[in-house]
Amino acid sequence: MDELERAILDLPLEEPPAGMRASILLATAYRPAPAFSFLELGMLGALGAVALWLVVLLVLGGGALFVHTLAAIGSNLARAFSNPATLAWLAAGGATALWLTLFTGSQPLAPAPHRSETGTGR
Repeated sequence: MDELERAILDLPLEEPPAGMRASILLATAYRPAPAFSFLELGMLGALGAVALWLVVLLVLGGGALFVHTLAAIGSNLARAFSNPATLAWLAAGGATALWLTLFTGSQPLAPAPHRSETGTGR
């Protein structure tokens, strides 16, 4: 050992606070999973925005504007789904999804592993 290493080892160090290692591990490696995933938060935000939009329609224009808006949305959806090309693409997509599910098995996306499980096992 050289002189610098001996000087460093001879320094008087304070003891770490009790439970410091456990609190660091709880805040990093063993942190609990979030209550909602990013996709779920996005869907909840979109549903909340649509609900707020409908409430604002009711407040600003009353029931007539609300009913007219719902009728316009319904007619646009009916027009889109009555298009033969749209129905053909929907059928092709559904058939492909069914075919892949039947021949490869239903394989839902696995949840991402927890950070503590991906380590080198220290």
